[in-house]
Amino acid sequence: MEAELVEADIVVPMQLRFKKIQSYEKYPKGQTRGRWKHLKQILQAENFQDYPPEEPNYINIESPPSNQPCKRICDITGYEAPYVDPRTNLRYANADVFKTVRSLSTEQVHQYLSIRNAAVVLK
Repeated sequence: MEAELVEADIVVPMQLRFKKIQSYEKYPKGQTRGRWKHLKQILQAENFQDYPPEEPNYINIESPPSNQPCKRICDITGYEAPYVDPRTNLRYANADVFKTVRSLSTEQVHQYLSIRNAAVVLK
């Protein structure tokens, strides 16, 4: 049978590209242990004692403030919000959310603003 295949010059790969490979076939048991590191192993390998105290690392999470402006997030959905309602000062992402913002009561608007730490008194 092998002679027939050689004569026909047909080479069939063992695994076809469109076939989904299971994780146990890709990574047999015992191979994944050397690949992943835990935080404790990373800390030991980093030698954080040698770094200056002002440089941020895994132990020292203090870092200087970002140079980029903070993103404005929609108060209702959590998406990026390019718009602000002038009446309530709530941020919104699209027209559907704007309808929801306009239908909110004054108490609900105050709650959303207090969550964002925007101390605005609405009349």
